[in-house]
Amino acid sequence: MSWSFPIGRLLGSEVRIHATFFLLLLWVGASAWGIGGAGAALSNILFVMALFACVVAHEFGHALMARRFGIRTPDITLLPIGGLARLERMPDRPFQEIAVALAGPLVNVVIAAALWLAGFGPSTSLALETSAGAFASALLSVNILLVLFNMIPAFPMDGGRVLRGVLAIFLPRLRATLFAVRIGQAFALAFAAYALWSGNFLLGLVALFVFLAGNAELGQMKSRAALSDLSVGDAMLRDFTHLSPDAPVSAAAELVRSSDQSIFPVVGRDGKLAGFVEADTILEADGGGRIADVMETDVMSLPMSRPAGHLLDVLGERHAIGVTGPSGRLVGYVTQGSAAGLLRRRAPR
Repeated sequence: MSWSFPIGRLLGSEVRIHATFFLLLLWVGASAWGIGGAGAALSNILFVMALFACVVAHEFGHALMARRFGIRTPDITLLPIGGLARLERMPDRPFQEIAVALAGPLVNVVIAAALWLAGFGPSTSLALETSAGAFASALLSVNILLVLFNMIPAFPMDGGRVLRGVLAIFLPRLRATLFAVRIGQAFALAFAAYALWSGNFLLGLVALFVFLAGNAELGQMKSRAALSDLSVGDAMLRDFTHLSPDAPVSAAAELVRSSDQSIFPVVGRDGKLAGFVEADTILEADGGGRIADVMETDVMSLPMSRPAGHLLDVLGERHAIGVTGPSGRLVGYVTQGSAAGLLRRRAPR
C-alpha cells in the first residue's frame, strides 16, 4: 500500500504503518493538550497506541487462522481507521471464511476478558483519566466496542463475511454475496440517515465506506464467477521473451528497443521464475550491471491448472505473476492487462 512503510515482521507477516496514522496521533495529542495540557495529551496518545495494538492483534487473529487453511498474509497495515490484513486470497469454503472472520473479534474478546479478570471493569465513559485503572477500563470498553462494530453484518466488517459464509452454506457463493452485500448496504443507509439527523460526520463517512465496499465485493465476486470455468493457463501470455539473471543490462536494453514487451520474466538455469523486470527499468539502468541487479525478486507463480479466479487474489499490487507447468518450470505469465482482457471477453453482454 502506498504511503505506508514497514516497521518489522511478526509471525510471518510484515507490519506496516500508514503515514496518515501519525496525523491521527498529532490530532489526538493537540486536541487533548488544548483541554488538559501535556498530561492529557500524553495519556490520549498512549491510549490510541494501546488501542491500535489491540487492532493489530485483531488482524493477526485473522492472519493466524487463515494460515491454518494454507493462506498467507503478506502484510498487515495500520491505518487511522483501523487495521488491514492483506490475505493472499479469501477462503472459498464457507466454514473457513466464517472461522477466519471470527478469529479477529475473538482476539478482542480475549483482551477484554483478560482486563476484566485483572479487575478492570468496563468504563461508563471513554473520557480518559491519568490513572492506570481508568486507562485499562477504557481500553476494555473499546475492545468490547470493536467486537460489536466488527460484527455488524456489512462488508468489509467481519460480520459481513460471517453472514456471507453462513449464506454460502445454503446458496451459491455469488448469490450469498449478493444477499450479504444488500443487507450490509441497508445498514449503511440506516447509518447515513442517522448521521444526517445527528450531524455525525464520521458516521456518515463510515456509511459511505460500507456502501462502496459492498459494491466492490460484489463486483469482485461477479468477476470470479465469470472466470469459474477457466484456469490460470487460459489467461497467461505464451509468446514472450525471457531474460537470464546474468544477462548484461546493456544487451537487454537493445532487446527492449526492438520489442513491444513491457515486462520480462527472468528465468534461472533451472527454468524457474527468478524475477521480473520492466522495460523502463532496463532502459533507465542501461550502461552497466546485470539483470539480477535490477530485477524484482519478490515474485510469485501459480500452476497453470489453478482456477483463474485466483488471479483476482494475487494480482492486485503485482505487475505480473508467473505460470508454471507440471514440472514447476515457467511456461507463461499473467499481467494485470492480460487478466483484465480475459475478464472483458468473459463479461456478460
